[in-house]
Amino acid sequence: MNQTLRNHADQIIREAIAAVQPDAAVQRALRSMELTGRVLLVAAGKAAWQMAKAASGCLGGRIDNGVVVTKYGHVMGPIANFSCFEAGHPMPDENSFRGTQAALELVSGLTDKDTVLFLLSGGGSALFEKPLVPAEELQDITGQLLSCGADIVEINTIRKRLSAVKGGRFAQLCQPAHVEAVILSDILGDPLDMIASGPACPDSATAEDARRIQDKYGLNMSEAALKLLDVETPKVLDNVHTQVNGSVRELCAAAAKGCERLGYEPILLTDQLCCQAKEAGSFLSSILRTHAPDGKALAFIAGGETVVKLTGRGLGGRNQEIALSAAAGISGLPNAAVFSVGSDGTDGPTDAAGGYADGDTCRELTEHGISIDAVLRENDAYHALQKTGGLIVTGPTGTNVNDVAVALVGAE
Repeated sequence: MNQTLRNHADQIIREAIAAVQPDAAVQRALRSMELTGRVLLVAAGKAAWQMAKAASGCLGGRIDNGVVVTKYGHVMGPIANFSCFEAGHPMPDENSFRGTQAALELVSGLTDKDTVLFLLSGGGSALFEKPLVPAEELQDITGQLLSCGADIVEINTIRKRLSAVKGGRFAQLCQPAHVEAVILSDILGDPLDMIASGPACPDSATAEDARRIQDKYGLNMSEAALKLLDVETPKVLDNVHTQVNGSVRELCAAAAKGCERLGYEPILLTDQLCCQAKEAGSFLSSILRTHAPDGKALAFIAGGETVVKLTGRGLGGRNQEIALSAAAGISGLPNAAVFSVGSDGTDGPTDAAGGYADGDTCRELTEHGISIDAVLRENDAYHALQKTGGLIVTGPTGTNVNDVAVALVGAE
């Protein structure tokens, strides 16, 4: 392993994630907000605890009570007057349902003078849920969508119709109270109705869209679930005001600053990356092969969210697959590396945030008798990168604004 490049990767990751913590985003949003009557807080998503903590710090006793629903391991301590729930992701579980029910009870019986402060971040689709089908079926349908390579918009279009809180239905349940929504976006282009399946946003997707997705992937669904696909979600909500105060654009900009500080010339390729993870890794490695002979220190940055089509039974995540897929293409290059991380600190069902590969990775795997192609077919990037020290582990970060991948080439 090229230890210099690995150290640079770790520094860039730390600085980028620190720059997109939700505290400042929540504080900016609150400055322009007029809160009336009773103020109840509901926070849902992977960054929910951090967002709620920031709001509590800003508003103090102005918030009467709150409910926070976040991922396991993401509650960092108690918050006064708030009930905090940890729940399942990417699969909803009983704790998701318990936390959501507590939030619904909190916002029931309000008047048109009251305010619901709704803090939403990625992961809310699983964490904030009251299913209209049996929990086992919801989990099965979610699993089918995740394994067939459906993108997040397609997944959420289906999930909204199987839920009592998604697709604007939570905001309906808050009526007649006013909802002030503050959102950290984890979807490209910041489509409000798709982030965490849009609990407080009119739904732009139609029943026809849902049926098309069900047919495209051949989803196995009960008759009751199929009928729910035909029930339209709210198309107009007049009790909601929304602010988006965090996105992958900020993550890419922060990564660029970190690269520049270390002497690399940053080049933003895209903040709309959307393809299979293996394709992204191959593309980044081809860029490095082109530019490595130039002798310049360059950093190519791509933000967004890739997908993994499951063909095996291994352990890994999309960011780990990006790194491992790049390893073959940069094999033997002494000054090249590719790394990719999820800003929330989680990549797939693993304890890693992402993966790192450089010009030595392919050789090191070969010495262990490991074939990159075989590993990718089995979707087992985690164990392969574990052998080379290529796992990136950050722990829960308190934020969630998509992923960032960086291809580094050092100066000769």
